[in-house]
Amino acid sequence: MNIIHRVNAPTPKFFRLLRSIGLAMLAISGSVIASPVALPVAIVTVAGYVAVAGGVISAVSQITVDNSSRSAQANKENQNKARDGD
Repeated sequence: MNIIHRVNAPTPKFFRLLRSIGLAMLAISGSVIASPVALPVAIVTVAGYVAVAGGVISAVSQITVDNSSRSAQANKENQNKARDGD
């Protein structure tokens, strides 16, 4: 299964939730980094790390595939191939 199929395949509910949390972390930390107010260096540094973590969580969650629906789809394709072959 290549990356295009993985991204387009159904994602389990837990990982959809995790993806949303990662995107929220990314948005909040981006707002902190781009803030026009002078913030302490430690807060901006932590916001940078949170942005990276949010991006990684979102990317990994997006390419996680629900095996039960994938195996059901594969069974359906195999049945169609067997029917067309006969």
